[in-house]
Amino acid sequence: MAAVMPILALFLAIILVVAAAHKLAERARLTRATAGLLRLAPALAMPVTMAAAAVEFAAALALLFPASRPTGALLAALLWAGYGLALLAARRRGDGAIDCGCDFGARKSGIGRFAIARAFALAAAALPLCLSPAGGGGIDIPSIFAALAFVALLFAAGELANLPAPRRSASR
Repeated sequence: MAAVMPILALFLAIILVVAAAHKLAERARLTRATAGLLRLAPALAMPVTMAAAAVEFAAALALLFPASRPTGALLAALLWAGYGLALLAARRRGDGAIDCGCDFGARKSGIGRFAIARAFALAAAALPLCLSPAGGGGIDIPSIFAALAFVALLFAAGELANLPAPRRSASR
């Protein structure tokens, strides 16, 4: 189990850094997404979006160092659980068609079950790191490649989840 922790920490750190960079690169779109998800005025949604990016980056940085890993994991778990709750609430109140900003491109399908499940799954994945003792293994080259492979799998799963549903042909 100890060998898995550095891989998990790096995997989550990469996801957090990508999410923070995404918020910075697409500020306008993600501010609109934050405003829609949380029902905030755009003037208030921008600082909330930038604060989320700052927390994501801080959590990612903390995950990279064994001594601060439990703190970073707790920040990440709370952030992803909050995202999951916001997505679930928006979908339940009938705002499921809005662009949640969860992917690199705006999805026409709105808030899907995969986006909600992904947020809660990432929060759950961070929990073992919250409970692991400070210290532990450092990050080595095989851990980096394993974490990058998991990141690629997560992004591929997101793309597969957003494919349109297959339709029956008229000849069947």
